[in-house]
Amino acid sequence: MLKFVIIIVAGFLLYRMFTNDQKKKKQVKEKEQVKKAARGEMVQDPMCGAYVSVDSDIRVKEGDTVHRFCSFECRDNYVKRLTEGSSSQTETANASATQKESA
Repeated sequence: MLKFVIIIVAGFLLYRMFTNDQKKKKQVKEKEQVKKAARGEMVQDPMCGAYVSVDSDIRVKEGDTVHRFCSFECRDNYVKRLTEGSSSQTETANASATQKESA
């Protein structure tokens, strides 16, 4: 019976050590990302807010600004939003031009 209790306690201690190690690694990784962002090595994804490396391959150039994304999904949503915005601006410009001509 005593051996069984010792094995259970040892297993519990190993479990706690393992889970605490994972939590510590996650905290260290998050702190490292914040430091990289402060140094300018990482930028924030404009769609979801995740931090992405400056060397990211998923990017869109808008004028002089280069936006970097965490995933292709975020990039596609951003491009879709840009095209919808530009098409609505074009429609507004056409409508105002039509109103000027009729006046």
